[in-house]
Amino acid sequence: MRGRYRWSGGNRVELLVEGERFFPRMLQVINEAQTTLLLEFYMVSSGEVADQFIAALINAARRGVSVCWLIDDFGGRHFKQQDSEKLQRDGVQVLRYNPISLFNKLDSNLARDHRKLMIVDQRIGFIGGTGISDEYLRTTPVHGALAWHEVMLQVEGAVVADMVQLFSRQWLKSGGVMPAISPPDMLRQGDALARVTEVEGLKIQQIKRSFVHHMNQASERVWLETAYFIPAFSVRRSLRQAALRGVDVRLVVAGPDTDHPWVYHASKRYYRRLLQAGVRIFEYQTTFLHAKLGLCDQWVSIGSCNLDHWNLRWNLEANLEVVEPTLTATVEQLLLSDMQRSREVCYEQWSQRPWYQKLKEVCWSMLCQLLLKIR
Repeated sequence: MRGRYRWSGGNRVELLVEGERFFPRMLQVINEAQTTLLLEFYMVSSGEVADQFIAALINAARRGVSVCWLIDDFGGRHFKQQDSEKLQRDGVQVLRYNPISLFNKLDSNLARDHRKLMIVDQRIGFIGGTGISDEYLRTTPVHGALAWHEVMLQVEGAVVADMVQLFSRQWLKSGGVMPAISPPDMLRQGDALARVTEVEGLKIQQIKRSFVHHMNQASERVWLETAYFIPAFSVRRSLRQAALRGVDVRLVVAGPDTDHPWVYHASKRYYRRLLQAGVRIFEYQTTFLHAKLGLCDQWVSIGSCNLDHWNLRWNLEANLEVVEPTLTATVEQLLLSDMQRSREVCYEQWSQRPWYQKLKEVCWSMLCQLLLKIR
């Protein structure tokens, strides 16, 4: 599958599960940064996690590191103005992607930067689904607030240069000036083949095309995990066709504990044909499942994209695809663990759900279809 970025070898990739693991690692490398820090995040909210990042970024800027932080304007609506001003006073460049305005056309306001990236000294990258927000640090619900199950990848090697390019393109479009960058010598870091894939609204759909390609080519398994299951037709068709030809197809989706209950109900309209084709569906129960990853045979994709209609129509997204046996085995064990924390949906029981549940699904599904017709 062709795209803007190509496969590169010699990379080292590590899966970090839950904020209690990936936040300390991210803060550690910020504290060790020597030249540049590039951050691009959708969800940024003032709180404990943001305070830790603010302090680390300010300390980096004071010791001469060039720090650039691109925050989506809607996703950063809970990031206090005084926190942003504090960063800028101490030398951190902060830009907002696509500021929301009453004077914009509606579809312009809907376009969001949903990526989650951090690149340190052009050598170490982080990519996945987290925001800089306290939700991702919780492991259990607190006072009714959801805990979010999330993953990030830490990557070193040649593919990090493509992550820098991805950030740079959007930073410049948002009015920023890139710091002077002298790419380091990329010595072999590991044995992983990796490449960056992206979505840029309807203009670039590489993540979806790549998923469909690998699902169509899979001979053993197609395991997907996603927070919001409103998939494109081509994705649904590939899932059904894979199951019908005997591939082990499993979906792990968010259960009733979600930040968007209407999506949980609307997604049910897709269950019938998938279940009839032999797709196994698991609804995660322990916390809010926010991770986005795919495993097709030995191929892994992890990042920000949920493969839902909304992401693919309006958002900027970024995933990392990897082929490396150790990561494949780690992702396999994570998915099996998540399935054990889920309730499997059986067709017989699902088809006998009460009428009021079906009514909810129809109503929310119709709303989803209306939203997609916005121009």
